[in-house]
Parts: sequence; C-alpha cells; structure tokens
Amino acid sequence: MTQTNLYDHAYTLERALRETAEYTTLKDLYAQVNADPGANELFASFRNVQLELQQKQMQGEEITQEDMISAQTKMMEVQNNPLINQLMQEEQRMHMMLTEVTKIIMKPLEELYAPMVEDEDVQ
Repeated sequence: MTQTNLYDHAYTLERALRETAEYTTLKDLYAQVNADPGANELFASFRNVQLELQQKQMQGEEITQEDMISAQTKMMEVQNNPLINQLMQEEQRMHMMLTEVTKIIMKPLEELYAPMVEDEDVQ
C-alpha cells in the first residue's frame, strides 16, 4: 500500500485556490486598491488600526472606548470607499470558501472523535 503524501495534496489545493474566480477577483481588486493612492492609504490605515487592536487583545491590554470609536470611524470611511468595500466583500467570500474547505479537510478527525463525544453525551 502506498502512503499518501499529504503535502503534495496541499500544494495541489494551493494551485487550485489560485485558479478560482474568487482568488482572481480578490487579486485584481487588491491591485486596484494599491494603484489608487487614496484608497491605498485608507486601506493601509484601516489595516493598521485592526493590527493594533489585535495586538492589544493578544497582549491582554484593555481596548478602550477611544480605540473602539477610532476603529468604527475608520470602518465607516472604508465602507464608504466603493473599491475597498468591494475588496472587503470579496475577502469575505474567500473566507467563507476557505472555511468550507477546512470543514471538508477536518471531516476525518470529526468522524474519528464523534463516537467519543456521543459516549460522553450518554453518561
């Protein structure tokens, strides 16, 4: 019996992902945002705010009301930019697709552990 090389399948999946309409659209939109100085600056600023909040959260620091207001204000600015808004919608579609793929990949482990969970529920 031949052993499956999971990494080969992962690289095949990577190539398939790059060929999807979702990825192609996302890549094109990202290039458009980068080519537009105003959109690029706004998007970079938005990402910085997100990263700062994530960093605070990971370090256990308090996220202040001022932080939240700043993030909400930046989010409204981003949503008002049609190009960035479109990019974010496509990012969401890509995220949903990857979530579904992850569910498929995790199915063997889910099935493996399902009897254990069912046994615990019976007790």
